[in-house]
Amino acid sequence: MECNDVNCPEHGTLATRGMVLEGTVVSAKMQKTLIVQRDYYIKVKKYQRYRRSRSRIPAHNPPCINAKEGDKVRIMECRKLGRTVNFVVVEKLASEETKSKDKKEAKHDENRLEEEPKQEKKVKPTKKKSKVNNG
Repeated sequence: MECNDVNCPEHGTLATRGMVLEGTVVSAKMQKTLIVQRDYYIKVKKYQRYRRSRSRIPAHNPPCINAKEGDKVRIMECRKLGRTVNFVVVEKLASEETKSKDKKEAKHDENRLEEEPKQEKKVKPTKKKSKVNNG
């Protein structure tokens, strides 16, 4: 596909710098922009535990990458491209199609394992507990 986007990090003139993040595309309803959700953990010092947190980052989606909802993507910081857009999608790591193919292959492997003969375990009969009324 031909990419005529000026704000493409590969084919255009957009310089990237700073943070490199990975996340999942949760919304691709805007034109050339999508929302990337990042899940991460934050340590709570007081309780010596971790809590889950998430951030939703708007990022520019170049036509040559064309990420869709459910895709795992790598985004990189760049200059401001809009009021809220400071990131651009650099590459697509995995898509829904790849994940669904992997799941189908895993199910196929499970079915193949189930076909092997299983040894039955002997089950001991259990005694019923009688109810005791205290009163």
